[in-house]
Amino acid sequence: MVNSIFQNVDCISFYVDDLDNGISFYSNSLGLKLLWRAEYSCGLGMSDGITEVVLVNEHNPQVNFKVESVECALKDFLAAGGTLEYGPFDIDIGKCAVIVDKWGNRFCILDMSKGKYTIDANGNVTGVK
Repeated sequence: MVNSIFQNVDCISFYVDDLDNGISFYSNSLGLKLLWRAEYSCGLGMSDGITEVVLVNEHNPQVNFKVESVECALKDFLAAGGTLEYGPFDIDIGKCAVIVDKWGNRFCILDMSKGKYTIDANGNVTGVK
């Protein structure tokens, strides 16, 4: 049996044209908890405490899978017949790559090799720890 390269679904991102309106809809109306907020995105927690809904207003929505190491997972993914669309590239918390499976499904893999976001009392991102 092959070990999974995916640890979990890190997040599903949705495009919103206004973060405040998005936060109001998903938090105030639907009960998701604001975990962090940056200039062009914010993370909202689901009840499982693992997967986030990330609202973005600067790029296309997609599914992001967390992996131990983007570099290692990418090698396995490519060997299995997937393709690399873009990356790997640095993100605030680690590395990321946009990949496509054999059927054209596009998604990201990311690792947290640089750490987690640090936030202030209002949930604003203040750095990475």
